[in-house]
Amino acid sequence: MTSTNCCLTTKDFAVLEVMLERRRAFADPIVHMLEHKLSSADVVPIDSVGPDIVTLNSRVVFSVDAGHTETRTLVQNEVRGPVGSSLSVATRRGLCMLGMAQGQTASIEHADGRRESILIKAVLYQPEAARRAVRQKDRRPHGLTLVYSAAADWRPLGETAGMRQTEDDDPGPSAA
Repeated sequence: MTSTNCCLTTKDFAVLEVMLERRRAFADPIVHMLEHKLSSADVVPIDSVGPDIVTLNSRVVFSVDAGHTETRTLVQNEVRGPVGSSLSVATRRGLCMLGMAQGQTASIEHADGRRESILIKAVLYQPEAARRAVRQKDRRPHGLTLVYSAAADWRPLGETAGMRQTEDDDPGPSAA
C-alpha cells in the first residue's frame, strides 16, 4: 500500500493494533498492510480529527481505478444491514481508506500482485464531526436559557383557582 499520508484517531489506531495482533497469529496476508498503516500514521485525539478524514463508521464516497463511484460505511466488522452498504476495515480496500482524507488517492497491492488506486471523493458522514456539531449546538451561555416567563397570576389551562379561607370560615376537622 502506498499513501501520501494517513491520519488515524487514537480509537481507530487501537482497533488496528488489536486487529494486527490477532491476524499475526494466523499469518494473515493483510498483516504487512496493517503494519505499514500503523507505522506511517499520524495519530490524533478523537476530538481533533478533521471532518474530511475517513474514520471508523464514516460514510464515504470513493472510486476504484477511476471507475464508477461507490458509497459505503466503513465498519470494524461486517454488520447486519443492506448488502453492499458497508465495507470492513478487515478488507484491503477498507483498511486502505481508513485515515485517508477527502480528495486523497492511495494505491494498494493485492495478494496476486494486482494494484488498484482508490480515490476518496467525499466523506458524507463522520461520527467524530457529528458528535462535535451536537456538542456545539448544545452549548448555551451560562448553562441555562430562559425559554418563557409566565405572568405571576398564570395558571395551567383547565386549573381552577384554589379555595381561600377567610376569618369567619370554619377550617374543618384538624389533621392533628
